[in-house]
Amino acid sequence: PEGSRIMPAPIEDFRFSSADGLKLHALSVGPHSPAFLPVICLPGVSRTAEDFRTLLLALAKSNPQRRALALDSRGRGLSERDNKPANYSIPVELGDLVKLLGEQKIERAIFVGTSRGGILTMALAAIMPQAIASAVLNDVGPVLDMTGLMRIKGYVGRIAPPRSWHEAVASLKRVMGVQFPAFSEADWEGYARRTWHDDFSPRSDPAIAATFDGIDATAPLPALWPQFEALAKAAPVLVLRGEHSDLLSRETVSEMKRRAPRMEAIEIPGQGHAPVLEREEVIRPIMQFVARCDGA
Repeated sequence: PEGSRIMPAPIEDFRFSSADGLKLHALSVGPHSPAFLPVICLPGVSRTAEDFRTLLLALAKSNPQRRALALDSRGRGLSERDNKPANYSIPVELGDLVKLLGEQKIERAIFVGTSRGGILTMALAAIMPQAIASAVLNDVGPVLDMTGLMRIKGYVGRIAPPRSWHEAVASLKRVMGVQFPAFSEADWEGYARRTWHDDFSPRSDPAIAATFDGIDATAPLPALWPQFEALAKAAPVLVLRGEHSDLLSRETVSEMKRRAPRMEAIEIPGQGHAPVLEREEVIRPIMQFVARCDGA
């Protein structure tokens, strides 16, 4: 009827199969529409699509005609776990992402990658630059600081299952408290509920810890400058850095900006690695960036 408002579609579960037969899961909102660029969200190494639920809702409210997806990489969230931990790797997960694009007939999209999700986005730019209309790198760049890597290595897959939400919050504060000094108790509980299921089983396969087995504190990982430069050449890039991040340094952001002068960079106060996509000060610049990319 005249004067009625278009309500955003609800978030739905979407499932597809990887090339090797694993059943993978994503959160999905909005219709298939050629009029607006779809948004694809990729979480951190042990994180899930749940980290993007608030952003998906914001995207749906802003434009009910836009498709947005948040992927659970294999072994995370509601995707099946892999009985071969070696498959928790960038090449295999990149193949899963390419499979998703093919299944959904997505030729070009805006990518939002948190940490490992940003690495996947840079890797995709190296092989399929035409698929990336623009990209948001959430607290990740071509150089990963060893301090942050070793801290993450120390807790991924290694936190004992909590017996209460109070215990869950306490566990997270022990390993991440310095990164998020501005978090309220509600922020910590929200993070905990996105980390464990209601029965306190982990949302991600603990075997993902094997991803870090080869990381040596005395041997820096190879830098990903060619992949970043491929991304920056292909599309506009927005970098979010947490003020207290120990994975993405200000020096690396400065060098990224030197190599890609059109790149936008924003530092998120009070947060570390990686800024959570729950607060207005994080969601707002992403939404503005998406709108600008539509305009372009």
